[in-house]
Amino acid sequence: MRALHSALIAVAVTMASATQVLAHSLEEVDQDLRAKETYFQAVDSEAPGFTLQDAADRTVSLSDLRGKVVVLNFVYTNCPDVCPLHAERVAELQMMINQTPMKAMVEFVTITTDPKRDMGEVLRGYGQAHGLDPVNWVFLTAAPGQPEDSTRKIAEAYGLKFTESEEGMQMHGIVTHVIDQDGRLRARFHGLKFEPVNLVVFVNALTNRTQKPHGHKEPGLWENLKGLLQ
Repeated sequence: MRALHSALIAVAVTMASATQVLAHSLEEVDQDLRAKETYFQAVDSEAPGFTLQDAADRTVSLSDLRGKVVVLNFVYTNCPDVCPLHAERVAELQMMINQTPMKAMVEFVTITTDPKRDMGEVLRGYGQAHGLDPVNWVFLTAAPGQPEDSTRKIAEAYGLKFTESEEGMQMHGIVTHVIDQDGRLRARFHGLKFEPVNLVVFVNALTNRTQKPHGHKEPGLWENLKGLLQ
């Protein structure tokens, strides 16, 4: 049933993103999600920058990703509970998006808040274990010489606090951030209970770069397809 659900979403999003006629503007989607998605928070501010390194020790900065929509989350690999679930939710979102033309327009970024432990093979293994596709997903950690708490400070700049205990565990919330092509933070999806299709529709509106609403006297194709998924 989950496979069928994801397939229907992929078909719907593919059709919605194939033409501007079917695309909803960002303003329309924003208004719709404010009304219907409990865990959606609209934002419009400059996204905090970062310069970190990936599993192959390559430097990656947020500025390098200008021109793409970025879906950003924070985890640490030693987390025993919510982080694996968050990674799997991001993998689900990636699968849905990557079955559409948006694949080339969206980059998924995960930042570890435990850079002392999470590097190299640990980063690579985590993505493989949770079904994340490296074609447009990257797991980032602190570069040599950066303070151990540097990535936790980045998370805090995004409004998400990771508090380390004496046992090495970290108390934290769960947020999936969406950053537009110009480096502006445009949305937060809180927790794990949001509807994945709602985030995908929001990303679709950003990739279409449509900003003004257009009238629909009758429900459009997207609404009809979305109704099948509810």
